[in-house]
Amino acid sequence: MKRIVCVVLLATLLAGSLVGCGDSRNGLKDFVTLTLWHTYVDPLRASIDFLIEEFNETVGAGEGIRIETTLVADATNLNDKLLAAAYDEPGAPELPDIAVIYPRIALDLADKGLLMDFAEQFGEVELSLFVPAFLEEGRLGGDTLYLLPIAKSTEVLYVNTTIFDRFATATGAELSQLSTIEGILDAAEKYLEWSGGKAFFYPEDLFNFSMIGFEQLGDSFVKGRELDFSSPVFRSIWDAYYPLAVKGGISIFDRYNSYLIQIGEIVCATGTSAGASFCPDTVTYADNTTEEANIVILPYPVFEGGDKTALQRGGGMCVFKSDARRQAAASVFLKWLTAPDQNLRFTAGTGYMPVTVSAFGDYLSGGAENIDNIHIRRVMETISAMHDSYEFFIPPVFADFDDLQRVFSNDLRRVAENDRREYLRLLSSLDPHSAFDAASKNGYEAFVSGR
Repeated sequence: MKRIVCVVLLATLLAGSLVGCGDSRNGLKDFVTLTLWHTYVDPLRASIDFLIEEFNETVGAGEGIRIETTLVADATNLNDKLLAAAYDEPGAPELPDIAVIYPRIALDLADKGLLMDFAEQFGEVELSLFVPAFLEEGRLGGDTLYLLPIAKSTEVLYVNTTIFDRFATATGAELSQLSTIEGILDAAEKYLEWSGGKAFFYPEDLFNFSMIGFEQLGDSFVKGRELDFSSPVFRSIWDAYYPLAVKGGISIFDRYNSYLIQIGEIVCATGTSAGASFCPDTVTYADNTTEEANIVILPYPVFEGGDKTALQRGGGMCVFKSDARRQAAASVFLKWLTAPDQNLRFTAGTGYMPVTVSAFGDYLSGGAENIDNIHIRRVMETISAMHDSYEFFIPPVFADFDDLQRVFSNDLRRVAENDRREYLRLLSSLDPHSAFDAASKNGYEAFVSGR
């Protein structure tokens, strides 16, 4: 009943604010249907569907606004369709009114003059309701607000303690040592021997792993529009990945960490907090035996002596320029969707963080206790702990950033994979130390000189 009263009150307030504007300004008196494209899969898909239906039946019904989802796709496919529509490619669909996009694609669309500036529809007081750092990412490095934050995530460390505890009992390893990169590497060396050659760790996104490592160690990986391989910090990043990747202690892979955890091929992995809902409850090994997986979620690991820094992740919603009527209607919907009650309900049980100051405060102050999913509960507790001591880094935004990221990750993974094959071949005639030295000879120099 309380929620119904709040919804009716919000509808009344919105209606009152629009009546004074007149049809010439907002044009909302006549019914308007707005199209929405998004990338959300369950559990966010269920949340957004429910909230859209609620809006359509309450505030939307009172204001003559209906939201209709016309495309749900992964980020790559949605981006392709947006760019095809923006550049009028043959067979491309029409641009939607509202879309979920990430900063790099938003930059392309903003450069073409296609995106609405939210400052035209949101006043300073309304914008002050958002967490400032979340709002800043939507400015794309400038002053114009092109992306409105809806949900944000960070990166954490997932640990399967079912396997780790057996390993710790046998070797003396401790869970607390996984708070640092060096501690993880030490455990990986021991696990490699204890397990008979299995991988311990998997950094899900090599570029993020490198970029955040730079930030923790007081430097920047991206300088201008290029990657800085001349910095001594890059050698630290290389040493934290390449040697153990070649030896087998770090998994060389290019898919989500949940798959490797589910088949028992790793013990721990970095990855997005939004991936908590995909944590497996069981591990199924290659011989088809299974056991329970107890996944503990820890703060993102830090290089020894470095600053506690983690990545701020997540896209936002943009509104495409059309006419005053449609843009105002889209803004009514997004103001409602990002209001604390709706924003908390949207992100609850997902591993994402709400974006308004009020909702984020509620999230940090104990909302986890009401979440049934143990993985979501644990990631919320971890994010709350990180919020008190970590700085959250916003990646740069420019036209070639995605290509820079993709090429670096692919090249580093390919070098490690090729040298691992050589290492395994040499093990038939050499001891492990000599085989590694031979397989990795001049590897660092060759990689850096080829950039």
